[in-house]
This record gives sequence, C-alpha cells and structure tokens, in this order.
Amino acid sequence: MAIALVLSGGTGTRLGGDIPKQYIQSGGRMLIAYCLDMFISHPDVSDIFIVADKKWHDRIFHELRRLLIDTSKIAGFSKPGATRQLSILSGLRDIAEYVRSSGDHEKDPAVIIHDAARPNLTATHLSDCLSALEEYDGVMPALPMKDTVYYSGDGKTVTSLLDRGRIFAGQAPEIYRLGKYLEANEKLLPDGILKINGSTEPAILAGLSVSMIKGDENNYKITTAADLKRFEHGR
Repeated sequence: MAIALVLSGGTGTRLGGDIPKQYIQSGGRMLIAYCLDMFISHPDVSDIFIVADKKWHDRIFHELRRLLIDTSKIAGFSKPGATRQLSILSGLRDIAEYVRSSGDHEKDPAVIIHDAARPNLTATHLSDCLSALEEYDGVMPALPMKDTVYYSGDGKTVTSLLDRGRIFAGQAPEIYRLGKYLEANEKLLPDGILKINGSTEPAILAGLSVSMIKGDENNYKITTAADLKRFEHGR
C-alpha cells in the first residue's frame, strides 16, 4: 500500500484569478478534486496527506463532499513550507509520525508525491509507477525531449549541443520509500534543501536508485491560462 502526498500549498495566481490555481473551478469541480478523486478510488492508496494552507482545509472537504467523494482516506493536512521541497519535507515528517502512531501500516510505505495542479493523472499510470518501485528506491515518470537541446553558459549564446537522446523531462507522481527519502531530505538541511528544484534531486544526491518509466504527455501541470484552456478543451 502507498500514501499519497498532494502538494497544494502554492499561492501562485498566474492564471489571472485571485485564488491559487489548484482551487480554481473547472468542469464543475476544483482542480485539486481531480487527483484526490483518483487517489481515493485507487485500491493501492491507503491514505492521503495534503499540503495546504489552513484556510483551505474545510473548503477541500466541502468540495469533496459536494461531489459525493468519500473523504475517509484523507489522513491529515501538512503545513506548507517556504519552498516546494520544504513543503514536501513537512508532509514527509507528518506521514512518518502518522505511520509510527498507527499499527495498521507497514513501517516503510511508499509515498506518492503529486501536484494538485496535475489533474490528469490516471489510475493506470499510477499503477505503472507503483509497480516499477519494487526493485528501486524511487520511481519517476519522464518524457523524452522532442526538440534539439542546447547548453548556454551565459544564457545568451549557445555553448554546446546536448544529446537529447539522454535528456528527459521529469513528471509527477514521484514515488519513494518513506524512510530513505525522508533521510535524504533531512540531510540537506538547513541550506542545501533551499537549492532543490525538483523532488527527485534529494534522492539523486543521496545516491538512491531511481527508475524512470514512460511518462504521460497528458499529465501536464496547469500553470498558465493556456494550460487551463487545454485542460478544459481536452476533458
């Protein structure tokens, strides 16, 4: 069994609204409700933690109940950190305490790290990620680069050409065994963790084995108005 950690603490409003993108209504429900619905219905997900500001806790529950979505798998909320990775660490610590205090869970469960603003994650894709974890410390879905990729030392001129066959774009969910991944993040405190840009970086820095599986181009993160329009037209 696995525990989902849904990241919903962002405050960005690049879509032009006055609320964070993950709480925007689209297709009759909040964006966050799409992935929560999938995690709740997936048989391999036992519990869900949500990183979210306190003012959104009741609204999330209200939204799920309005949609007649069972909320019994939601085990708790975690406080957002100053950065995305600190938010993840906050959630990992809460999950570790939850597992320690519960006799019903395996000691080192898999933790599924996913963005609330990625509403298109499918149960099949999640199952594929979980299956790939069996022989590794972590799993990350990734997409090959379609365009020619260049390196620039100064951001203004081309320094060299990179082999796009060896370069991939990481997606979510990223799945790790709780113990090793929590330890990898703790080792980066207090300053190293502030330099982390992607969830897999702490695992790589700690020498963990991370498997790449085929990503899903439809599992994009909604960041801009164009992304939201794509989502609304593609449903």
